[in-house]
Amino acid sequence: MAIAYLDTFSGISGDMTVGAFLDLGMPLDGLERGLAALGVDGFRLEVGERVRSGIRATKLTVDLGRPDPGVFVPAAPPRASGALRTDGRHGPHRPYRRIRALLDRAALPARVRDRAQRVFRALAVAEGKVHGVSPDEVVFHEVGAVDAIVDVVGTALCLEHFGVDEVLVSPLPLGSGFVRTQHGVMPVPAPATLELLTGFPVRPDDGATELVTPTGAAIVAALARPGAAGDVIPRAVGYGAGERELADRPNLLRVILGERAPTRAASPAAMAGAGPGLLRETMVVIEANVDDMNPEILPVAVEALLAAGARDVTLAPVTMKKGRPGTLLQIIAEPAERERIAGVLLRETSTIGVRTYAVERLVLPREEQRVTTRFGEMRVKVVTLPDGSRRAAPEHEDCLRAARKHDVPLAQVQAEAMLAAHVLISAAADASRDAGER
Repeated sequence: MAIAYLDTFSGISGDMTVGAFLDLGMPLDGLERGLAALGVDGFRLEVGERVRSGIRATKLTVDLGRPDPGVFVPAAPPRASGALRTDGRHGPHRPYRRIRALLDRAALPARVRDRAQRVFRALAVAEGKVHGVSPDEVVFHEVGAVDAIVDVVGTALCLEHFGVDEVLVSPLPLGSGFVRTQHGVMPVPAPATLELLTGFPVRPDDGATELVTPTGAAIVAALARPGAAGDVIPRAVGYGAGERELADRPNLLRVILGERAPTRAASPAAMAGAGPGLLRETMVVIEANVDDMNPEILPVAVEALLAAGARDVTLAPVTMKKGRPGTLLQIIAEPAERERIAGVLLRETSTIGVRTYAVERLVLPREEQRVTTRFGEMRVKVVTLPDGSRRAAPEHEDCLRAARKHDVPLAQVQAEAMLAAHVLISAAADASRDAGER
């Protein structure tokens, strides 16, 4: 089964996605033929090369100006009335229902049409929620333009060409600042973008500009799920270039094309609905029994395992053969980290072998927040319960550090952190309730 892994270290947009697949070897004439089936005229594709931080990448540009001789212009087959036309600038505003009809009548392979429809459906639902209208009433502005339609259908065509059955995506940088749209000035990430990325791992405030466009977010929401590069055995790598030069990173989307790693049952952060308010994670357990080493070394081994990326480490007393007392070391880790963490366990303890097996766990959605107390700023973990209520727990290490610094009892610092977290949660609940009433 072919897998495409979207490595979004600089975010994602529609043109970057298609550009990366062109870089992987998607034939331009195959893309041209597929797009011609849309019956949309008045644009041309320009494919060029960019070098960002020494990395060569492919740049796709959908030019809506007057076509130049020798540059691809889709030869539109006979079109039904109402087919799209560009006005030479950025295209007219288009209702979602019109784009849906356009895709329904296009002579596209079934899976290509289905994927494109899913992308625009996801966007219509998100925009409708943000603007308080039904999906069918949504009118696309920037995303309804010809170039965005080309990006979405082009992505679906590329996935079909490479026989991709599964798309994985890394945590996405959300960027920061503001962007000007047809609706006015919007915060970054745009509301619809953030709505689309609900349930996906993100990196807030990573980047000084918009890094994930609405089109890119819709592609992710409709076609991908969270994953890690360790899920894929790479067979080819392509880079798609964005339009701008960024000061803090190369503006590229890296797409890794390959197949599922045989040791993986699912991605380490593969989260799917597991009931009201719950997320499902596939993890691995790494464990070993030890009965022939100095027990004073065990806490050091635990620290080394946590530093290596273990999610959790537990020690439990066990009775070994011949009645000898021993210790069970049990580690929960992401599947992609299995071999590396097992190596740390073998290095730091006297065991000569480890056991590993896959497990699934159901977890509450959680996020890290920061609160300010008179003992300083501290991190708190905020979880959302199935009934929608929230609770918080202060980070132990932060509280311990503050207690030692101010020479006060740890319980006092924890109590103040809990109080500050309660105030934070209450304020967020009030704001959410007020927004719902409006």
